[in-house]
Amino acid sequence: MTSSIKLSIVFLNFNKLEESRTTSTRLQELCASRDDIEIIAVDNGSTDGTAEYLQDQTGINCILLADNSGIAGYNVGFSSAQGECILILDDDSCPLDLCGIDHALHILDQRSDIGVIAAHIQTPDGKPQWSWHLPVNNEFASSPFFIGCGFIIRRDLFEKINWYPENFFLYQNEIDVSFQVRLQGYDIFYDPDCIIEHRGIPSQRPGWRRVFFPTRNTLWLIRRYYPQPQASYLILSRIIVGLTRAIKFNELRPYFKAVRDGLLQPITKNILPAALRKTFLPFWKQNSLIHQLLRRT
Repeated sequence: MTSSIKLSIVFLNFNKLEESRTTSTRLQELCASRDDIEIIAVDNGSTDGTAEYLQDQTGINCILLADNSGIAGYNVGFSSAQGECILILDDDSCPLDLCGIDHALHILDQRSDIGVIAAHIQTPDGKPQWSWHLPVNNEFASSPFFIGCGFIIRRDLFEKINWYPENFFLYQNEIDVSFQVRLQGYDIFYDPDCIIEHRGIPSQRPGWRRVFFPTRNTLWLIRRYYPQPQASYLILSRIIVGLTRAIKFNELRPYFKAVRDGLLQPITKNILPAALRKTFLPFWKQNSLIHQLLRRT
């Protein structure tokens, strides 16, 4: 793609007007003097005034969708992006500054083997939001995964793997992209200098969502990317781990529907080679019953 745009910033919005206002205002301030960056806001059918607010903003390409299509809404923004790379944000996350973003872009320019830069995610008061997705040490290093509220990916690579998996709707889409990126021969690197402020608290989401989508989507991932007999072990483990979460949130009906859909939905196999399965060991540990029990003892 020939374009003068170096970076497209894409963020998805849904019924969080004040968060969308904060993010869009901050992005407008950061990018005011940059003609090599475009800002794309996708609204997922908001009904609280978010869509109208975004539509009135200058310097932002606003795409309004009729309904909430989950992460599929992102894909509409990705498809319209003109940049060589795409920075993906949530409506409640934003870069601390552009120095870190430019540092990440410089790395991508220098390292053709890197396809994704995983950002350092922190709260507004500067506390790291660590996750099993990221390396333990806060240093520039290869990373098996990234966190979805702040990462940079090469646009041509993202398009090649067909963006986010639309049928996931919510959760685990970053895992699928990470698998696909590695299968395309690219690495993922965590860059502690690329800092994203995340104001959201995932635990505030409804309990049924935190049961249904992680359970169903993880079963899809296991069935698609893991060979037998490893797949059977992980499936059994995930069913048991998911049940404990369903009991915790008192959401058994969504859980059983998730298991049914996760096991019966047709899947196109794309088995990870053994070397890559070692790279993705954190995913194995996160979904292995034995590892989860050892972690709790």
